[in-house]
Amino acid sequence: MSVLAVGLSHRSAELSTLERAAVPAGELVKLLHDLQQAEHVSEAMLVSTCNRIEVYAVVETFHGGVNDVSDVLARQAGMEPAELYDSLYVHYAGAAVEHLFSVTSGLDSMVVGETQILGQVRAAYATAREAGTVGRTLHELIQTTLRVGKRVHSETGLDKLGASVVSEALAAAGELAGKHALIVGAGSMGALTASHLRKAGIGRITVANRTEANAIRLAEKVTEQGVPAQSVPLSGVAAAVAEADVVVCCTGAQNAVFAPEHVPARAGRPLVVCDLGLPKDVDPEVAHLAGVAVVDLETIQRRMREAGAPTTERQKAKADGIVLDEVRDYLAGQRRAEVTPTVTALRRRAADVVDAELLRLDNRLPELDSQVREEVGRTVRRVVDKLLHAPTVRVKQLAAETADTDYANALRELFCLDPQAPAAMASPTAPPENEKK
Repeated sequence: MSVLAVGLSHRSAELSTLERAAVPAGELVKLLHDLQQAEHVSEAMLVSTCNRIEVYAVVETFHGGVNDVSDVLARQAGMEPAELYDSLYVHYAGAAVEHLFSVTSGLDSMVVGETQILGQVRAAYATAREAGTVGRTLHELIQTTLRVGKRVHSETGLDKLGASVVSEALAAAGELAGKHALIVGAGSMGALTASHLRKAGIGRITVANRTEANAIRLAEKVTEQGVPAQSVPLSGVAAAVAEADVVVCCTGAQNAVFAPEHVPARAGRPLVVCDLGLPKDVDPEVAHLAGVAVVDLETIQRRMREAGAPTTERQKAKADGIVLDEVRDYLAGQRRAEVTPTVTALRRRAADVVDAELLRLDNRLPELDSQVREEVGRTVRRVVDKLLHAPTVRVKQLAAETADTDYANALRELFCLDPQAPAAMASPTAPPENEKK
């Protein structure tokens, strides 16, 4: 069983394709179950953000896994698999681990170094775990991934840049100090928007959301942080727009929630509308209204291409080095883990042989003194332990150092071990329910 990553992002696909492949929050669990029920997939997790849709799966075979995952993604997008193939990228085994570490560290983001992806990967893991599609392999991989992401940011200074899709969108919106902002959407992206607006010196914030309780909660939090804020229902968006200077839409809805009718006559006052939704939250006709400028993900992509990444070459090189070191350590640990059940089976086989020989001794010499019998047993076990110690330690070291030799199979062949015994000893267990993430 190996890890497979199949996905599409701003690097591989047009925004229109990303929009079609986007997975609404209400359909995440169903898609995860569809993935897990595929013939070659045993575990699955989906990372879905404003610029990427990626599946991380544990699969039995490479080609079977790729076909299964691609078919599910194509159905979600309403496309034939062949239509989607050109937009997909595939990583397998060690390359999949390296890609996931890079993604979580913000090195593959539209805005290199952004920190929001760390929380998005954590949320994706939580959703998959709750859906029951995470087993031991993905659990251990994601725990390591989150640690690596934190390490990269803390040791390279990437976390101090504070760049994100939100910050780039607001930078494109111009001067915000003292102005009035309307946030449509009160999820994680809405909260991040509010944080960036506060840092930009915004004068007032209005929050609108389909679930009004969430809008109220975010508005109260913003007010506590020192910026006057209020909440309105989605039906009150048009009235709020009349007073706003900038609108940020980030709902995650499947259809546009912001249309021309939401923009009343403004007597020449300009309005900037930032569309961070995937699919788009803003009706394309809004961009044709007089005095309205729309900043969307395509605008941000274009700005990033023109401006270049906000990281220095030194920071990027250091981050890449950390990722490669962590990948090497993780894979070495996996190879050690793979050989451990066989080593355990070998030691158990040796113990069974010792027990059988001691029983034979009892049958041949029933009059043997009990103390002598116990001493003989201890001596034989010590001899066996000493004989096995060096080769079993060494085989773990060799397995960690090289990926070209199947040391577990070699042990099974040399000592005539039952091929099923190591598998039984390594049967996966679910991660503890109360484990902290």
